[in-house]
Amino acid sequence: MAKAAKPRYCRIERRGFEQVARGNGGENDAADRNGIQVIARAASILRELNTARDGLSLAELASRLGLARSTVQRIVKALSDEQLLTPTSRHARVRLGPLLVLLGANAKLDVIELVRPIMQKLSAKLGETVDLSVLQGTSALFVDQVTGNNRLSAVSKPGQLFPLHSTANGKALLASVEGDEWRALLPARLPTDTENTITSIDSLESEIDEIRKRRLAFDLEEHTLGVCAIGAWFADPTGRSYAISVPVPSVRFADTLDLRNAVLAAQREIAAAMHSSDPTP
Repeated sequence: MAKAAKPRYCRIERRGFEQVARGNGGENDAADRNGIQVIARAASILRELNTARDGLSLAELASRLGLARSTVQRIVKALSDEQLLTPTSRHARVRLGPLLVLLGANAKLDVIELVRPIMQKLSAKLGETVDLSVLQGTSALFVDQVTGNNRLSAVSKPGQLFPLHSTANGKALLASVEGDEWRALLPARLPTDTENTITSIDSLESEIDEIRKRRLAFDLEEHTLGVCAIGAWFADPTGRSYAISVPVPSVRFADTLDLRNAVLAAQREIAAAMHSSDPTP
């Protein structure tokens, strides 16, 4: 009688925090190594794009990472199919995709959950939309929003990236950066979004000094004509910078005293909530 074939098995070895599956032959080992290498390269691509507001081309990614363009192309296609990357309209570039925004929002869920009731209260008091942004590389990333009840409202979608120099939330985030380190977050030439955009670094520096004194930032139709905004920053327990902002159609932005007081009060309430939720002694 022929001997029964020995069953194949899979043994799990723990090495630090990594689990490696082992089979009878070397084919599984090679497949595992290749898979891990692809994941590492995909992570490198995501890290590079995290600091590139306008995205990067395949050639730029290949050059920065020291990989073959064909390799980058295959990984970028796979990431794009999963909505982790999305194409831009500029020079066949790619940038971080919408799914990453949702994943990132889940990672910041505690901050959003903590701040949202305060945003809701502020929105109800003013009747205006309230946005929550976080400093993401060289941009302000919208991560949450409470929509106002006015028929004419300024609304943007969470997940969008906005410039730092021409928005209220962006300038508030710049002001939150220590000393003059904010300069490193801006391009050499500031883009002109509207005729009111500040495009001089010296003028922007003066504005940031004023923002730090009054703890409020303003967008006076600098990013979009017809829309003004006011913003204030705060930090989470890890020191990461966030900003709440209230975009308002310019026709309702004439009298800002109540708006300023309400936003400052919300900022103080958020800061107190952050302090009380900080687990560190």
